[in-house]
Amino acid sequence: MSSYRPIIENPIPLILLVPSYLEKLGVTTAIYPNPDNVSKEKLFFGSFKTYGGTEKIVNGIYTVEDTANIVTWFRPDIKSDCRIALGNTNVIYEILGEPENINQRNQFLKFKVRRIKGTA
Repeated sequence: MSSYRPIIENPIPLILLVPSYLEKLGVTTAIYPNPDNVSKEKLFFGSFKTYGGTEKIVNGIYTVEDTANIVTWFRPDIKSDCRIALGNTNVIYEILGEPENINQRNQFLKFKVRRIKGTA
């Protein structure tokens, strides 16, 4: 039986943005750090493949939803409530769904991210 070995082509630097939570008037709000102020322990490398954007008009606003797939080495601190910033541009993406721990072996993670841009 062969084990899964992902192809991590041209890995790029990525920054993990772990939220802290603030409760105000009974509402819990996630606060994300600025990618420029994150410690080096949050830097990791992975493949980042985009498949173009999806154009939509939502409530009269033209939006482009950019999605990408990331494959990287397993890190237990990458969770669905985190965000990912590209290391070279600081463009921020949110994680969609729960990151997949491939074969439950704690070797590789695969997940989808989304960036939403819009103009009025």
